[in-house]
Amino acid sequence: MPVTPADLDDDLPVPVTGWGRTAPSAALLVRPRTHEEAAAAVHHCGSRGAIARGLGRAYGDAAQNAGGAVLDMTGLDRIRTIDAEGGVVVCDAGVSLHRLMEVLLPLGWFVPVTPGTRYVTVGGAVCADIHGKNHHVSGSFSRHVLSLELLTADGEVRTVVPGTELFDATTGGMGLTGVVLSATLRLHPVRTSLMSVDTERATDLDDLMARLTTGDGRYRYSVAWIDLLARGAATGRAVLTRGEHAPLDALPPRARRRPLEFRPRQLPPVPGVVPGGLLGRASVSVFNELWYRRAPRARREQLQSIPAFFHPLDGVPHWNRVYGRGGFVQYQFVVGHGREEALREVVRRVARRQCPSFLAVLKRFGEGDPGWLSFPMPGWTLALDVPAGLPGLGPFLDGLDQVVADAGGRVYLAKDSRLRPELLAVMYPGLDRFRALRARIDPRGVFVSDLSRRLSL
Repeated sequence: MPVTPADLDDDLPVPVTGWGRTAPSAALLVRPRTHEEAAAAVHHCGSRGAIARGLGRAYGDAAQNAGGAVLDMTGLDRIRTIDAEGGVVVCDAGVSLHRLMEVLLPLGWFVPVTPGTRYVTVGGAVCADIHGKNHHVSGSFSRHVLSLELLTADGEVRTVVPGTELFDATTGGMGLTGVVLSATLRLHPVRTSLMSVDTERATDLDDLMARLTTGDGRYRYSVAWIDLLARGAATGRAVLTRGEHAPLDALPPRARRRPLEFRPRQLPPVPGVVPGGLLGRASVSVFNELWYRRAPRARREQLQSIPAFFHPLDGVPHWNRVYGRGGFVQYQFVVGHGREEALREVVRRVARRQCPSFLAVLKRFGEGDPGWLSFPMPGWTLALDVPAGLPGLGPFLDGLDQVVADAGGRVYLAKDSRLRPELLAVMYPGLDRFRALRARIDPRGVFVSDLSRRLSL
């Protein structure tokens, strides 16, 4: 159980892991409820330092700190002010995107960027500089942050704004510049809480990329599920889903009575013990075949709820347990436009290897944002999941890393749990600036994580 800063000397470390459940480490879990308690926790964290943590949806070890302190920021969960006319909200870092949707949608506003889960905190969204289905239009989360309150290693709370070095180091900096305490965000106006969705099938990877390239400009949101077990002429076949926030006149008469209603539904949670091999090649192959075949060849303007379109897995609590005790690795990379052959090579290798991935998505990124360790860059991003116990997985992913690095691409640190340190500088040109700023504002190395130790961040 989390403790308060006053209990720091009296409690014992507890296991902490990422959403992939692959590499737990023991840390003292502290749950501050005020800015002052957060400052006290950082001040008393000891020689192994501290790292902030939100709702634990980073897949790897970014929010773990073996032998040190982990600050559970979900106790700082106040929405401080809402400008319902101008579309600006000020909230604590521990507020989740789910909570913002609950409060803001009835007022006609939506979060500017959301990933595949709404159960991430604002602080986590800033530190991972999250992206969503609308990156080609709206960029990363940091593009919509007007200011931050950041607790730095010297105990000072600084107001950080775009255009400064500290902002660029913090957005995408995985919590290593300090503890985000609150943020001021610009919102997106909507008339309804429904989405107007177009769905179509792509026969192979080249067909999919052509559809994305020619059609994405007409949509705010775009994503493709891709079958990574398909081979031969069907390699990279996919289901492409694109949408917009539905206008009021698109709703049936009954729905117009409550056009901004937001009531997500949930299925029973996945049990704590799941039989091994449930997501093996055979079962995933059957799932992929059925998913592709049941998708329409072309369907236009279907109305879907926000949870169904953006966050389908959120309807299944603890869905990460489906991979069993061994957990899973989520691997996401981006390569630039003109480097499509690298994307094709990765897809071919995964298909030949027959990696059982049923959560594989391809998107196009637009212009990147200035964060020195921010992941997105103009190009193509592919994310896939694989059971962590797959034989030979480590060397296989190392080979994919090399393909990505040789193409000038990078992997996403918020999902990483196994990247080789020597590739980091190749993938992130801003790394030296990031390290230099950290050395300047945190010379004692107060803010540290398992990720930062592993990669020498």
